[in-house]
Amino acid sequence: MIRNIIFDMGNVLIHYIPQVFMDRLGAPEEDRPLLAREVFGSVEWIRMDRGTLDQEEAVAAMEARLPRHLRESARRLVLGWWLDGPLMPMEGMAALLEELKGLGYGLYLLSNATVRQPEYFPDIPGSQFFDGAVISAHWKVLKPEREIYEILFREYGLDPSECFFVDDLNINVEGALCAGMDGYVFDGDMGRLRQALRRAGVMVKTGEN
Repeated sequence: MIRNIIFDMGNVLIHYIPQVFMDRLGAPEEDRPLLAREVFGSVEWIRMDRGTLDQEEAVAAMEARLPRHLRESARRLVLGWWLDGPLMPMEGMAALLEELKGLGYGLYLLSNATVRQPEYFPDIPGSQFFDGAVISAHWKVLKPEREIYEILFREYGLDPSECFFVDDLNINVEGALCAGMDGYVFDGDMGRLRQALRRAGVMVKTGEN
């Protein structure tokens, strides 16, 4: 029986779209592929999520690879991509979280994110319903490595067979399956997510009720 629902954050609770973040900075269109590659697609970005590289070190490495006119944009993206505009909640997700909490399910966050994640998480609609969180940078381990799922289970006393995991990446859901919990690859369609939860025995509304 499922008792706990585990959620990823980016592209699950909120839309996480680098193109939008670059739009907000007014980055020239012709420079965006380079900026995206050297910031969001960089090894330093992954290392920040792992908690093995601080943001200033990451910025310095990125700036060394970028032309001068893009360095300030890189800095702003690293130090606060969430500061140049409102977070973009996933449509219908806050209502689902409230419904699940009302049904008595435990709600937990499992996210690859930097140590600054707690600064903006309270601004995400529905965040108040969560019972706990495991953020990769705090533990220096990333999804889909098995250890991060086991940290979640251990820290909150969860039985993996009673957990259902929602993530937008199939490799992360596969990691959850290997760690012993069921899961679903979320594509932004709330109707399909609700149906998947129902198939797992979670009695949420589906629109057909």
